[in-house]
Amino acid sequence: MTQAGESDWLDAVKWDADGLVPAIAQDHQTGRILMMAWMNREALALTAAEGRAIYWSRSRGKLWRKGESSGHVQNLHEMRLDCDADVIVLQVEQLGGIACHTGRESCFYRSYKDGGWHTVDAVLKDPSEIY
Repeated sequence: MTQAGESDWLDAVKWDADGLVPAIAQDHQTGRILMMAWMNREALALTAAEGRAIYWSRSRGKLWRKGESSGHVQNLHEMRLDCDADVIVLQVEQLGGIACHTGRESCFYRSYKDGGWHTVDAVLKDPSEIY
């Protein structure tokens, strides 16, 4: 049972109709956006308690501790809530340098130019060697 005030910070978040909030993982040193995922109330509370990124997997319908199968854990440095209270930014240290399941540093590895999307970041490690 939580004591009065313990969940106030969680109550400040504007959860969507599914009880989720988008969470952006950002490298705490470079500022590069690594990925975007979803968090439910439990994932956000556990992230704060454990000091590592924990998300809600919509496809699997369960908590997802980043790095649980790949070893590429995101250690938490700071959490920020935006002005509308409906987006979380996690400033993290990305262990292993790979945040994306494609084996890249960031999930944002395509750039729009000349009417199309172009891959601009190389694969750092073959995903078949990670998973």
